[in-house]
Amino acid sequence: MHEDCLDLNTESKVVQDYLIDAFGNYIRMGVDAFRVDTVKHISRNTFNRRFNPAFHEIAKQSGNNGFYMAGEVCVRDHGVWNKGNPALSQPFYTWKERSTFDSDDLIAAKEAYDYETGRGAADQPTSDNHLLLGNTYREPDYSKHSGLDVIDFRMHWNFANANTAFGVRDGDKYTNDATWNLTYVESHDYSPLEVGNSLYARMSDADTMAENWSLMFTWRGIPTILYGNEILFKAGEIIDEGPNRPLEESGRAYFGPHLEGNVEVSDFGVYKNATGEMANTLNHPLAQHLIRLNRIRHNIPALQKGQYSTEGISGDMAFKRRFTDEKTNVDSFVLVTISGDAVFTGIPNGNYIDAITGDEKVVSDGKITINCSGKGNARIYVLDLPNNPAPGKIGETGKYLK
Repeated sequence: MHEDCLDLNTESKVVQDYLIDAFGNYIRMGVDAFRVDTVKHISRNTFNRRFNPAFHEIAKQSGNNGFYMAGEVCVRDHGVWNKGNPALSQPFYTWKERSTFDSDDLIAAKEAYDYETGRGAADQPTSDNHLLLGNTYREPDYSKHSGLDVIDFRMHWNFANANTAFGVRDGDKYTNDATWNLTYVESHDYSPLEVGNSLYARMSDADTMAENWSLMFTWRGIPTILYGNEILFKAGEIIDEGPNRPLEESGRAYFGPHLEGNVEVSDFGVYKNATGEMANTLNHPLAQHLIRLNRIRHNIPALQKGQYSTEGISGDMAFKRRFTDEKTNVDSFVLVTISGDAVFTGIPNGNYIDAITGDEKVVSDGKITINCSGKGNARIYVLDLPNNPAPGKIGETGKYLK
């Protein structure tokens, strides 16, 4: 653990009751979600026995059936398994236990760790909850889900560029449902830009950041932005150098002055009459890119909650997504390509409308060719359905989405 963290005895009932009561009060006050930092230092068996069911039950009693928890499994590794150890790896915490252990939580924590270490990386559960079945949304199977989702630390670690980050899909099957992964390029601790001696600097390349976000807001997962990235705040500065650098000079500096001013907001991502530094912040090309991506995602359910597939698709960063909910009569199907051309085959026939340009294409043979150029640019063709019409062009043409 980090030198300034206390190692609580999370297998003690006294500690468990205190934590459940304390954090339960936040849920009762209306908190929607927890980011748990860091779950790697707590036994999964303890989460599954005590914390996960307790927090979800409190949320249910409070009328919040959509309560969400994402754990940080701090794994500085480009692969799926942390140095080959499943019990210390990102996907591991999304699963229930596969065996039963001693009634004493402390003994059980050791038994559970040894059991999973013995089974090894080659014998871990897999899931297809994230994948489309052809072009059809499949009903997810959450019978083995732990109730805890995870920060996509592997994707975070591979975000030196979007193409590399997209490559982490080869490990999605080891997570109970990777569409619930919390994704980000940078955090208050780390970025893809390592500058030596376990130090990490905030990214300074706007085009790379824009392309990363174009992927992050259209592919699977729940996108998260570190404050200031929308203007490349403290670009190139080391994020955390502890006592060796004043906070104001670091990547963790206070962002408040850049939000001073006023703005009139009329709808999601729609505003006018911004003043002061807030106007400068909002006018930054990356901020405008972020606003438009948010609006696009907000208006296309498949980009929010859909499963994905790359089957029948040629292109570096191209995929199809669908989300279907019979209860709310939602059926959303979308084709996405980022920073390059793509060919989609075996797709449903019909009229597709691009959310970036408003261009319309009619598919009659299950095939479509989509042209896209420019780093960070995208094409997002939505299938126009009778009860789920395509929204057409969303937002204004910008530096990246054009």
